[in-house]
Amino acid sequence: MSAAAQTRAPMPRERAVRLARWAIILGMAAFLEIYGRYFADPAFMQPLSAIVKAWFDPIMADPRIRWALGLTIFEIGVAYGLSILFGFLIGVGVGSTNLSRKSLYPIILLLYAVPQVTLMPLVVLFFGLGPAAKIFFGFSHGIFPVVVNVVAGMRNVNQLYMRAAGSMGASRAQIIRHVLFPNMVPAFFVGLRLAMTLTLLGVILAELYVSTGGIGYFTRLYAESYNPAPLFALIGSLAFIAVTFNELVRIAERRLTPGRKPSRNPPAPAVTVAKETTQ
Repeated sequence: MSAAAQTRAPMPRERAVRLARWAIILGMAAFLEIYGRYFADPAFMQPLSAIVKAWFDPIMADPRIRWALGLTIFEIGVAYGLSILFGFLIGVGVGSTNLSRKSLYPIILLLYAVPQVTLMPLVVLFFGLGPAAKIFFGFSHGIFPVVVNVVAGMRNVNQLYMRAAGSMGASRAQIIRHVLFPNMVPAFFVGLRLAMTLTLLGVILAELYVSTGGIGYFTRLYAESYNPAPLFALIGSLAFIAVTFNELVRIAERRLTPGRKPSRNPPAPAVTVAKETTQ
């Protein structure tokens, strides 16, 4: 077997992880099918095959549900983008100096601890029942993990790097761009992953409270009518949306994190290098 074929072959550990992952997924699918078909109450649980069938009809067959799913994806995307933008700017502003960190960071932690659902009536009064309320509610959930992790990432940067850059004449903006940001990228992406989950949670909570024809409306409709197959199919669609957004974040993390970008020219095997040196 050539060296190129050896580099393309997956490692045994990677293969084991992949097989274990698929075994867990298939095991859960078999459990849901058997439990839903033979043991569960049909008014509360349906087998997996019925849920998959309900995803095609009535979920995807109904144009109102397709439009509601598209609107939910738009709301999550806008709220998530605003959370990243303002969370990063606020985090850099708070964590850039000791004065701002000591004075503003406790206030941010206090606001982070407040249950956002208690503010839903005020959000509805201010933004109404349209998409703006859902976007703001998702934004209010997603911004705090970004701010907290950006501040934490800036605090973990080695101060020797900061002093060395300052002694060589770097401005504050250059230090933030070339020293702070590359070293806080791992913490920043941790915040992005947490923000994705909380943004989705905020948008779906707003849908449940204020929606008159969106995903929240159809979720309540199927739950109150004891129709579990389309209900779980709709929940599965939301889970797929969350997994897709998280996968995009993971791809961006793999490409932008220093030291994690895969090399296009892998090193030659040690055996080949030894033979070349002896020759």
